[in-house]
Amino acid sequence: MLTVNTTRPAGPAGRISRVETLQLGTAWRDFGYVRIHTDEGLSGIGEITHPYRVDETCRLTEAMAHRHLLGADPFDVEEIWLRMYQGDFLRGGDIGGVVVSGVDQALHDIMGKALGVPVYRLTGGAVRDRVRVYANGWYTGERVPEEFAAKAKEAVGRGFSALKFDPFGAGLHELERPELKRSLALVEAVREAVGPDVDLFIEGHARFGTATARRLVHELAPYDIGWFEEPMPWTHIERYAELRRIATFPISGGEHFHNRYEYKQLFATEAVDIVQPDLSMAGGFTELRKIAAQADAHGMLVAPHNSNSPLCTTASAHAGFGLTNLKILETFDALLEPYVFDALRGVLPVEDGYVPLPTAPGLGVELADEVFEEHPPSHRFWNMFADGWEKRNRT
Repeated sequence: MLTVNTTRPAGPAGRISRVETLQLGTAWRDFGYVRIHTDEGLSGIGEITHPYRVDETCRLTEAMAHRHLLGADPFDVEEIWLRMYQGDFLRGGDIGGVVVSGVDQALHDIMGKALGVPVYRLTGGAVRDRVRVYANGWYTGERVPEEFAAKAKEAVGRGFSALKFDPFGAGLHELERPELKRSLALVEAVREAVGPDVDLFIEGHARFGTATARRLVHELAPYDIGWFEEPMPWTHIERYAELRRIATFPISGGEHFHNRYEYKQLFATEAVDIVQPDLSMAGGFTELRKIAAQADAHGMLVAPHNSNSPLCTTASAHAGFGLTNLKILETFDALLEPYVFDALRGVLPVEDGYVPLPTAPGLGVELADEVFEEHPPSHRFWNMFADGWEKRNRT
């Protein structure tokens, strides 16, 4: 099972014959993609974006293709997933997790094209007609209440009924009193600006020590937030249950885990109310459904993390159509330059805060190589633990 099996008859897509990677530079971050070809003339794509290490994910994808993909039947997704994970001794981790996730997306894209059906038909069908999304990235700019309030109104004006933001600046471990007041003033300004009917989700970026996290749970209560995300580092996961006991709103997290094995402690400690696996980090379609099923068994909802490109938004929506315990999906799509959508032809649109049911076979997206050539990777970096990170300053 840990070697490519070429003795079984190949399925309708044939066998994998070539694997390539592409990178697209933007003002925010570089996006990475894998494109897998078969000897029957089909191809499928997946996202292998890492926030800062796209070169590494591309190189590992190409290396793993020779070890585990060439000659394989793309319909054997469970076997390929196991072969890449176990055979390459990944043992978790972000770069390997991203590679396995993107390959799995591409395999599902091929299967959908081979069968002439959208990917969501292969991953449980549809239990809803559209997937609700929330906006992130809308608050780039000065960290003052007036600016946040104006940008929040603008995002709601574009049809979003849910917003997420990090009001905490460069805070780490604890907040000095002026920074605490400033952060809370931002939350208050946004809530007043958008009114009571818009969901607000507060991002913690795994910043705070236990005492500060407890204080924030108390201080955020008046603003009727939908969740407090990653209030503490995942090295302190056993302390998360303490926050759940005192919070009047849900605690969420899980984007840093890359497969069901890494999620074990989150479920064992009942750490969160809402799990946030990322389709491009947590193992692709094959693994996301297993994580969601475990969450359902623990009475938890699923709100997939997605700080990636519109391809991951599209793929995550396909997954979300079949998740019975889906809450909402993240998107940064409104933050991106128009040429990103030219490079990713056919991505699903966000319409009035929702992604509609797709109809095209596979993921319905093709990569426009000429646009990639015009916008090579920039290798920029912004540090969210430095002053001014919310402006997305790049170096």
